[in-house]
Amino acid sequence: MMKASAFEFRFRYLIHTVVYVLGFTTPWNKWLHLDTVRTWQWLAWLLARQGWLSFSVATNVVLVVGIAWAIKAAWLRTWGAAYLGSGVVQDASMHGDRIVAAGPYRYMRNPLYWGTFVHTLALALLMLPSGAIFSIVILGLFQLRLIGGEEAFLTAKLGEPYKEYCSKVPRFFPSFRPQVPAAAVRPAWGVAILGEIYFWGVAISFLVLGWRYNAILIMQGVLVSLGISLVARAFVPKPQVRG
Repeated sequence: MMKASAFEFRFRYLIHTVVYVLGFTTPWNKWLHLDTVRTWQWLAWLLARQGWLSFSVATNVVLVVGIAWAIKAAWLRTWGAAYLGSGVVQDASMHGDRIVAAGPYRYMRNPLYWGTFVHTLALALLMLPSGAIFSIVILGLFQLRLIGGEEAFLTAKLGEPYKEYCSKVPRFFPSFRPQVPAAAVRPAWGVAILGEIYFWGVAISFLVLGWRYNAILIMQGVLVSLGISLVARAFVPKPQVRG
């Protein structure tokens, strides 16, 4: 699998932000005179075109899917951060002092990256179609690089126990049942919600503002959520390195 460099991992949040900004602004649209409608409207039009739903009903269907994606992303990331530790999640360096076989990590190895990708699907509905495709493809590949880099790092640090864990727990799609016994890890839900407050803010923006049928309004909610999260990061405890 492709492996991200230390530079990519360190600046992963900035890279995500740059890709999202490009996805929302789509500068190539002005140069190439491409699409002018949001992906939300475009998908609703495709559904209505089949004759199964009216355009208004199709618009609501796409909105409900977007809400579900945004909530699922926030939950996955919070669930993972509660067991891994928000300080570790946000740290610029990789950590490999132990295997966290608890919470979502009993069902899948990468709930945080999977949550981020699902979050990208939700945001893509607010972009123009070309921006949506760009963001989904680029960030999908970037998630794979980050996963490859982390797994190589953890294999080198933890050796056979981690290889055995990987042989039992799926990398991407969660299993229906836990694949390994639960480790004695106490989840820190409060700090996890604080650390993932951006994702919850986006979910709330979709849930509350989506019914105004105004993508710009939801995008403003996304920006407010980002601003709040930058302040909240100052209150997330730094990770404790274990020997």
